[in-house]
Amino acid sequence: MGCTNSSLLKTRSSKNAILAAVVIQKWYRSYRSRLRIKQLYALKIFQSIEYADEQSQLQLSNFFTFILEHYKHMHEKDHELVNQLFGYSLQEKDKMDYVGLIEVPDSYQGPRLKFPLTHVHLQMLIDAFRDGKILHAYYVLEVLFESKKALQKMPNFSREYTHPFREIAVCGDLHGKLEDLLLIFYKNGLPSSDNAYIFNGDFVDRGNNSIEILMILLVSFLVYPNDVHLNRGNHEDFLMNMRYGFTKEVLHKYKVHGKKILQVLEEFYAWLPIGTIIDSEILVVHGGISECTNIHFLCGLRRNKIKSVLMPPVPMCEDHVTELEKNEDVSYKVKTEQSFFEQVDKCEWEQVIDILWSDPRSRRGCYPNTRRGGGCYFGPDITRNFLYKYQLKMIIRSHECKPEGYEICHDGKVVTIFSASNYYEEGSNQGAYIKLRFDTPPQFYQYQVTPATCSRPLSQRVHTFESSAIRILKERIISRKTDLINSFQLQDGDKSGKLCKSQWAFSMENILELHLPWRSLTSYLVTTDENGNIDYMSCFCDIYIEKPVKEVQSALIETLYRYRSDLQIIFNVIDSDNSGLISLEEFHSVWKLFSSRYHVNIDDDQVDELAEKMDLNKDGSIDFNEFLNAFYVVHKFDKLSKSDTTLT
Repeated sequence: MGCTNSSLLKTRSSKNAILAAVVIQKWYRSYRSRLRIKQLYALKIFQSIEYADEQSQLQLSNFFTFILEHYKHMHEKDHELVNQLFGYSLQEKDKMDYVGLIEVPDSYQGPRLKFPLTHVHLQMLIDAFRDGKILHAYYVLEVLFESKKALQKMPNFSREYTHPFREIAVCGDLHGKLEDLLLIFYKNGLPSSDNAYIFNGDFVDRGNNSIEILMILLVSFLVYPNDVHLNRGNHEDFLMNMRYGFTKEVLHKYKVHGKKILQVLEEFYAWLPIGTIIDSEILVVHGGISECTNIHFLCGLRRNKIKSVLMPPVPMCEDHVTELEKNEDVSYKVKTEQSFFEQVDKCEWEQVIDILWSDPRSRRGCYPNTRRGGGCYFGPDITRNFLYKYQLKMIIRSHECKPEGYEICHDGKVVTIFSASNYYEEGSNQGAYIKLRFDTPPQFYQYQVTPATCSRPLSQRVHTFESSAIRILKERIISRKTDLINSFQLQDGDKSGKLCKSQWAFSMENILELHLPWRSLTSYLVTTDENGNIDYMSCFCDIYIEKPVKEVQSALIETLYRYRSDLQIIFNVIDSDNSGLISLEEFHSVWKLFSSRYHVNIDDDQVDELAEKMDLNKDGSIDFNEFLNAFYVVHKFDKLSKSDTTLT
């Protein structure tokens, strides 16, 4: 009997242990699912704001085009302004004008390059960058000119082949994240004749080490020109660089010769190939395709004409050209004549912007990419027809951050690869690269560079990511405070200060246009009463925009804060001597054009009055960077008094 009871107790104990394990497993799975949902919501916020910013960038390019189209209708005093806006970098750069007068001092402790380059120089460069050293401007310019010369001999689509003893690694966006590139090289090996690489655009912007990544890739290309391929991305564009950080990085690291480097980069970008074709079966391009994409047409395109994809072609009539030729500035006349003869055709521009900006979607057909503002969305039927037409089997593209570093869609015919881990924030996503081997399916390798947070629990990492997302969303909300309040009050018929969730969500989406699940975000943004109604003013209670001048109206402050990035780019373009100063007259001219194009309902006199007050020493000019940086968001309950949130 004793043995039987003991056996029964053991059986019961085992069953209880199994049941407990099942309960714990269910709880843990539920816990992980909740964290996963939080991650996805945060990722959705970051992506929505990123795409809205890209839409703003394309709107800004349309503003530049607007100025050029209406040039002959502008007052004569604005001729100089247009000259500065459109007179840049249209002539071929002469190497000796840029490199010849620069000397490398004996005190320089960084890497020294000697042409022709070898694998020893590549390793030396990587070691130096790993130690935080900066390559001298002389060598940066040398590498850029040598790379441009090599790229000029290449077709618009490079051809690459695998064989039993040769593999190809395809990397997506790196965005200035040096740690990711070094990790890829550690896992996969440095480029060589047996270890080929394709880097699929977006080498620069957002991260802090864009120039280092670009130099490593270009030196790799110069050492192994048949084994390292560089495709152009939508961020290999000088106008994108002005918004997303690369321009600022170059000017910060190269205070003396930074502007020269930027001028050469503008021309260098235009010579990057559009794509790569592997084994005559796989097309590698940065963005995607459209129903109109024509590979044969793109192969014959003079790609160097397209300095910036963000500048749509402007049809020129003879009267317009004649008027421009009357300009007495001879150097400008030479530049404008070149630009007219090198004019980009609308069809050429559309073909290239589709390749660099498009995204795949599950919905059939081809329709405008409304979230980014450029390129298109292409469905599985578009992919199938395109591959059949050109006898291809697969498209590899990048351009979109994916939580796992890669994504397969369109029945395995489209692969997205993204190589910048922690793109938005620590823990936001993995990075990945693809290995292609002879007669073998693609293999995916994932990684995540997390030295600072790997020891922290997952819940803390998710909380940090989530908090950063809510932080930048609140900054977006406060920039439209006046418009949101007007929208809320229109729906608040009895002036109670409260709305139901659906009304509040409608106003948020109608004004901000971020395509977010607003109802699910209410607990992060507003307070609700016991009936579930929302106190709509509560979404502004812990955040405000600092006013540099107290008596200025809130609507004006919000407008300047909202458009500060656009205005900063415009002012930087017209700041020909790189002084950071513009006259009050120039400021007025730019604002007048800007407000008319952007339909800003702010009295010009208010802006002029504010600009005059910001002219502290009353010399008739203002430091525009200081002026625009005076408008910043304060998070009342945050440890930081001044917002420094950016899309990294």
